[in-house]
Amino acid sequence: MNILLAMIPSFFWGTTYAVTQFTLTDWPPLLLGALRALPAGLLLLMIKPTLPARDEWKVLLTLGTINIATFFALIFVMALTLPSAISGVGMVSVPVFAMLFHWLKNKQRPNAIQALCGAALVLLAWMLFDPSSIRLNPIGLLAMLAAISCIVVGSSITKSLGTRMHWWKVLTWQLILGGLVLVVLSAIHSVLATDTYVTALSGISLKNALGLIWVAVLNTALGYGMYVWLLQRMSVVDFTFGGIANPIAGIVTGLILLGENYTVVQYGLMAGMIAMSLLPQLVIALKQRKPVHTINH
Repeated sequence: MNILLAMIPSFFWGTTYAVTQFTLTDWPPLLLGALRALPAGLLLLMIKPTLPARDEWKVLLTLGTINIATFFALIFVMALTLPSAISGVGMVSVPVFAMLFHWLKNKQRPNAIQALCGAALVLLAWMLFDPSSIRLNPIGLLAMLAAISCIVVGSSITKSLGTRMHWWKVLTWQLILGGLVLVVLSAIHSVLATDTYVTALSGISLKNALGLIWVAVLNTALGYGMYVWLLQRMSVVDFTFGGIANPIAGIVTGLILLGENYTVVQYGLMAGMIAMSLLPQLVIALKQRKPVHTINH
């Protein structure tokens, strides 16, 4: 049951790419990010009102700028320039970047299983993203690398908060502040690309509205809310298995909504990347769950 619950937010996040391409084609990424973040943050604020203390605004603004404003904008660049399955599977390489980040920053060397799986994941990604077998937009690929970096850095900042702030306050206000940053950037961008914004906002269809509701309410307010709530109540193993739903959702929704199709070899490479990203976490988590046997003298 726990694993099924963990799959719900992961599934919603994995649908972002296909849903965006299917319902919100040609919308500006900055505008999409603002419409995803700010309504979700305000909805969470209405459900449980909170207000940061004076010394908390700075870190929440930093977190909102990295975790929400920058990350959401990059996610929508990916959604509009890369196939859904490629985006979903590509994001499973986060553990490799996190491993390198902590190695360089904290001198925390990866263990053998982490190093081997990381190397295998990079090799599989190199084969999957080979220009001779699949043509991908370089802007989308750069956005993917930048989005992964945002996750690694943002997670490090969030972890450093520890018990200083309640998780609901952190979640709510990083969405609100990150959304406000995106509103300002969207306003500036709209001056430079007026036609794009006018076209998007002047002809909102039912399809557009359903897409916006999906990414703002289900994908963000519900998805992030469930994730942080479940984080307090579930084991690492449950979350690790639950995370499988993210790339699978990207593959399945890309097939259903966009008609994306790949060769058996390409699907095999995707499966290999997913397995290599999960294996080190599973090994560590399972070791932690082993009972400690004591010897009575």
